[in-house]
Amino acid sequence: MAKRVGNIYLPNCDYSNLYHAYRKAAKGKRYRGDVLQFTDNLEENLLSLLEELRNHTYTVGRYREFYIYEPKKRLIMALPFRDRVAQWWVYSILYPIFDKTFIEDSYACRKGKGQKLAADRLQYMLKQTEVLGGKWYYLKLDIAKYFYRIYHDKLLEIIKRKIKDKDMLLLLERIIKGDGSNCFGLSICDNVEDAVRLSDRGMPIGNLTSQLMANVYLNELDQFCKKVLGTKFYIRYMDDVIILSNSKAELHEIKKRIEDFLDKELQLTLNKKTCIRPVTMGVQFVGLHIWSTHRTVRKSTSLRIKRRLKVAAKRYEAGKITYESYNSTLQSYLGMLKHNDCYRFKLQLLRDTETIINNDVNGVAA
Repeated sequence: MAKRVGNIYLPNCDYSNLYHAYRKAAKGKRYRGDVLQFTDNLEENLLSLLEELRNHTYTVGRYREFYIYEPKKRLIMALPFRDRVAQWWVYSILYPIFDKTFIEDSYACRKGKGQKLAADRLQYMLKQTEVLGGKWYYLKLDIAKYFYRIYHDKLLEIIKRKIKDKDMLLLLERIIKGDGSNCFGLSICDNVEDAVRLSDRGMPIGNLTSQLMANVYLNELDQFCKKVLGTKFYIRYMDDVIILSNSKAELHEIKKRIEDFLDKELQLTLNKKTCIRPVTMGVQFVGLHIWSTHRTVRKSTSLRIKRRLKVAAKRYEAGKITYESYNSTLQSYLGMLKHNDCYRFKLQLLRDTETIINNDVNGVAA
């Protein structure tokens, strides 16, 4: 059994660490209303939060719920800023502990990882298969409504295998289970009765601790695939998994064993996006279409970029944002695209920008 870590809660429960968590939580958001309100009386607010954490009277605040629709409809649950400070404090303690337990080829929400490096690594794996020769296939796993289906008690059981500090475990249970008022089951069920039955599941998308806990939960799958199934070419980005093999029959067997493992151990299921295909078709992963020789932006991703830039352009033309703000959005996408083979698409985006500028200049001249 892996060595368990204790005595991490009280030694870190001080003003200095909480202030550091505040700085992290406020980064890039200093002028938002709730952040300004908290900052106006910073010392008193931090001391109040510190006292609650020390006395174990801290409770999670009420979530603000809203939906986003790209790349697909998702329920986002945002905490008050005070709770985000508390979560940064928890995250700063737990991340170094759990990150050491993750496999090298897990790339989501980890320092020194990310989408670009995940794409680089998969492309390297595809090149390795060419060196080995033969016909190769990939198994793409996609877990159905992953964040909404994480089973609370199982997650806490996994955490307890690594953490033995009772104070930290108590706080994590409060964060993970919440107060019971937010039923994630409503997001995955057709009726209230089934939703209530699944009220012991779900992690809020948007929470900092949710990102870490989601990785902790699926690290169980990573370890199963690497240590039990012995998969060599395996990579995961959150709930998207790619496995390469030169045997389609082997991938079907791996898929079956993974389905059994997910059902019995983690109470998860695969969705209809799960498939087995030849690598010559290219692998869709982290918003890209990846081959050993090149990679392009997926059509759905390019359409999403176009839509967002079109909205930004309309806001600029209406005088709601400055050109600098619009250009900042454009440059962020161009920065992402420069790592991929998207010359024509980038050219099109630049032409659209030129049209906006010309229209603006002509409008001023008129």
